[in-house]
Amino acid sequence: MNRDGARKSVWQQEIKSFAADSYTSRVFDVAIVGGGITGVTTAYNLQKAGKNCVLLDAANIGFGTSGGTTAHLNDFFDTTFGEAISDHGEENARLFKECGRDAMRIIETNVRENAIDCDFEKKSAHLFALDDKQVRQLEDMVKGARNVGHEMNYIDEISFPIPFKKAVEIPNQGQFHPVKYIRALCESFLQSGGVIVEGCVCQDHEETDEQVALSTSGGMVIANHVVYATHTPPGINKLHFMIAPYRSYVMAFTLKDRLYPKELGYDLEDPYHYYRTHEIDGEKLLIAGGEDHKTGQAEDTGERFSKLENYVRAYFDVDQVKYSWSSQYYEPVDGFPYIGVLPGSAGRIFTATGFRGNGMMLGTLSATIIADLILTGSSKYENLFSPSRIKPIAGFADFVKEQTAVAVDFIKDKLFAERVASMAEIGAGEAKVVKHEGEIFAVYKEVSGRLHVLKSTCPHAKCEVRWNGAEISWDCPCHGSRFNVNGRMLTGPSVSGLTRVEKD
Repeated sequence: MNRDGARKSVWQQEIKSFAADSYTSRVFDVAIVGGGITGVTTAYNLQKAGKNCVLLDAANIGFGTSGGTTAHLNDFFDTTFGEAISDHGEENARLFKECGRDAMRIIETNVRENAIDCDFEKKSAHLFALDDKQVRQLEDMVKGARNVGHEMNYIDEISFPIPFKKAVEIPNQGQFHPVKYIRALCESFLQSGGVIVEGCVCQDHEETDEQVALSTSGGMVIANHVVYATHTPPGINKLHFMIAPYRSYVMAFTLKDRLYPKELGYDLEDPYHYYRTHEIDGEKLLIAGGEDHKTGQAEDTGERFSKLENYVRAYFDVDQVKYSWSSQYYEPVDGFPYIGVLPGSAGRIFTATGFRGNGMMLGTLSATIIADLILTGSSKYENLFSPSRIKPIAGFADFVKEQTAVAVDFIKDKLFAERVASMAEIGAGEAKVVKHEGEIFAVYKEVSGRLHVLKSTCPHAKCEVRWNGAEISWDCPCHGSRFNVNGRMLTGPSVSGLTRVEKD
């Protein structure tokens, strides 16, 4: 299985390629773009309901975030219930509480009905405060949860060897193997007559009153409805300015003392650390994540792994580091995801994004919401998560900060390029954005001395890319597009790669 980075995730070996079917001569009821948990579950739901569907992915199933998640299944979210009450009102916060329980039921039902062997387990979660500030934060979280009827119980002990001041246990959470899960849904989708096409980049769309025409690298696809399950749709949409891309870092360890915690775990640091266990090839692993930052805004991404490893080693009896990888997610401006009709669409194009760190649950729920909208024209969550909602107060300060950062990215990159005199300053194994003969390039030099020279401007919105040394990629800090050293597009919303410059 290929992923959108140089590092191997713990789940990668479990995927297989799905043969591409002929599709250009057919008109589909629904075309779903994106082969992660959102797209796969949406395709599965709609095909099961009698629609003729095609699932398109630019690379392979599980290539993006679903192949790099830690696959915590929580019915509490990064946006706390207290924050939801404050920003959206108690009634909407109660509905927000229901969506976590609905998502868990959907996953459990899919596992049971399809007899999916994906290591699904129900577990409790331990959420713990490490200092006085975090204690106040935890107390606010518990208060908000109780106001909407969500269970959080104070406890005196946790199953993690980390000193804490206050903690709660949250029952009925879960975990699974995400790639085994979506692979099984793909197989069921195919058995029901669905079509999967991998290696197919969706470049643009044209919507009419009757249909949507998708322009792809494999030809034209015609469908009655289109679902973009890609975090961000192609082109420029106002939705791009309501979400911000972030990277999160994950490592999997063996422990000498084999004292693996039984529960899921979360502290309240900023950014927080999160923990779970999983058995891979008969070997128990502690999977720990954290060190998040906005995409393209860490000078040394490799250092993030070092910080995470040192943090884990300070508390756990670490034996070996077995895996390390990073993954991308998107933060919404007001704390709630955007699920429903794509802004600007007449009603035939749908999207789902802004899941924060809760992609497995909100991606699953998105599939049900969008399927309901297509099949019946309504969903109980359509207003709550509508991508066209207007919230001038909630999240506005964060929105301004994120958009200011985008503008600063333009300026910082230009100034940085001015300071670099020539490509000769790049050492073996290094990468820089440089100015050469009046033009700006993204340059990577292999250890062998071979140069990879690209135009540094992201094709999507003309931001300047930044080097990600941990994943050996060029990342756009504005909207999250990512490219390999040869310029090939790894992650949208860009639908094309960086321009490669041939050297003499």
